[in-house]
Amino acid sequence: MGYRFEFDPVNKILLLRLDGRQTEESLAACYRAIREYSTATDANAGIWDFSSITEFAVSGEFIRQLARQEPAMPDATRRPRILVIPRTAVFGLGRMFQIAGEHSRPLLQVVRTMDEAFAALGVQSPHFEALA
Repeated sequence: MGYRFEFDPVNKILLLRLDGRQTEESLAACYRAIREYSTATDANAGIWDFSSITEFAVSGEFIRQLARQEPAMPDATRRPRILVIPRTAVFGLGRMFQIAGEHSRPLLQVVRTMDEAFAALGVQSPHFEALA
């Protein structure tokens, strides 16, 4: 599948872990799944972890198109989302997404590590459980 969801019920954080090769098609499917899982869990925040991807075959134009869409997670002006992207080339695309969508996702941040993501959310010891 290329991604899986986990949830911390205490802090109400939805965690998306992407892995392997990511394409525009897989990222579009993932974007749709974020809405489903964030609504089902009533998550207050989201972390999208790109640490385990091996290839990111996604164009800058696709990133801009995605940023123009309605945010995948509802209430983007009240619910923070953190993109964890350690690889420099992909980090740049993450920043492009952040800048292109900042009017509809003002709380979106792009960081390099999970520790930075937890610090940004003010969480010290989250406990994530796999979602089916």
